Amino acid sequence: MKSYHRVTLSRVLGVSALLFLLLVAASLAALGTGAVHTGFMEILQALRDFPGGGAQNQILFSVRLPRIFFAGTVGASLSVAGVVFQALLRNPLADPYVLGISGGSALGAIAGIILGAGAFFAGVPFLAFSGALVTVVLVFVVAGGPRGVFMDNSLLLAGVVVNSFFSAAILFCLSVVDSMELRSISFWLMGDLSGAAWPDIGVVFLCLLVAFVVLYSQARKLNLLVQGQETASQLGVNIKSAKYIMLTAASLLTAMAVSLAGIIGFVGMMVPHMMRLMWGADHRLLLPAAALFGALLLIAADTLARTILAPAELPVGVITALCGAPYFIFLMRRRGGR
Repeated sequence: MKSYHRVTLSRVLGVSALLFLLLVAASLAALGTGAVHTGFMEILQALRDFPGGGAQNQILFSVRLPRIFFAGTVGASLSVAGVVFQALLRNPLADPYVLGISGGSALGAIAGIILGAGAFFAGVPFLAFSGALVTVVLVFVVAGGPRGVFMDNSLLLAGVVVNSFFSAAILFCLSVVDSMELRSISFWLMGDLSGAAWPDIGVVFLCLLVAFVVLYSQARKLNLLVQGQETASQLGVNIKSAKYIMLTAASLLTAMAVSLAGIIGFVGMMVPHMMRLMWGADHRLLLPAAALFGALLLIAADTLARTILAPAELPVGVITALCGAPYFIFLMRRRGGR
């Protein structure tokens, strides 16, 4: 996690442009893929006819396009949050899912659904955000407090413990909900992007934009924190303030993603590590690279989830777990080897 390459503005822009082009290509491929296949020329024709009311335009622009934007925004949010958690914990195994933050956020969202918080503006997302912040505090307390947390794997173990508690609480909530809601909530818990709507996408994208700007302004501090708290403090970083800002922003990203898309595991672990191996550990480059590649990865995973058993579809969380669990084992063995 400490390998740095020389980072310049031109390099950041060049890598970001490359990943953005790959993201656009993946989005176009996803737009044409589904139970009803649409060729590239047909997509161009539909774009020329937009906003026509034909059946094909309805499929492309009312069903697939919102879902692609939604998947991209959620993937970018989880990946950026993963970058922050891995930097603060100095551990590539950390991510919102493994640390239990996704579970705490999901519990808050489910409690909001059961209590009818959806009738209020931002009721469910607010409870999801509260659950994420409560989880951060609980994990720190279980791990023994901030002193020493960043020097070993105690926080990961604490995350497993807290996540187990929230899983039990979620099962309790599921046991008391109406049977009509049980299947939809269970499907949502595994990661569901089928309910994509432009207002939801706008909220998540706005949170992503604000949090990304805040976190990118802290990129140099993240670089120093990776070297150790003592080093960062000697170089003038206010450790406590920086951690509060970064943890709050990362928790906001996780909460918004989970409250609308459910629990999608391992994206926040895989993407930052892959980008770090490819482009280096400097967060001035790592943050935009992770955001763009995370969006691309979740769009690809969601496309596979909705086509592999078409016309039925899998929760996207199943696809990411099938990819992420072996990758998690690979990382553990790689760290153990060192």
